Amino acid sequence: MRIAIGSDHAGFEQKQQLIAYLTHSGHELIDCGPASDDRCDYPDFAAKVAREVSVGAVDRGILICGTGIGMSMAANKVAGIRAANVISTEFAELAREHNNANVLCLSGRFVDLLTNEEICDVFLATSFGEGRHAPRVAKIDALD
Repeated sequence: MRIAIGSDHAGFEQKQQLIAYLTHSGHELIDCGPASDDRCDYPDFAAKVAREVSVGAVDRGILICGTGIGMSMAANKVAGIRAANVISTEFAELAREHNNANVLCLSGRFVDLLTNEEICDVFLATSFGEGRHAPRVAKIDALD
């Protein structure tokens, strides 16, 4: 799968580790920055990843900041994005199955790397459930 990934300074270390982990797992990663853990503004990187997803240049996006909350708020401003702030594998599965989330937002400060790796695995492996969920997702998309 082709994945755009980005972070802010708080998520930088886990971004680097997740790039290595996901590449080793066979995914193609597009690093949308930043290039260091210097202080930066998360909306800049959320926008870069979200735009890659919205134009179809990648299949999914992953964003990491301190909590995942800011990244989710910023990414969801881009048309066609359904970004979910996820802190467990159960949430990852439901975000994909019920909401067809296309951008995963992670906490680099409050969730450990191993858990975030597991969350990524579930998020990337889970398909959208369609059925009764499809009309609801269409209503979300219509809000753009």
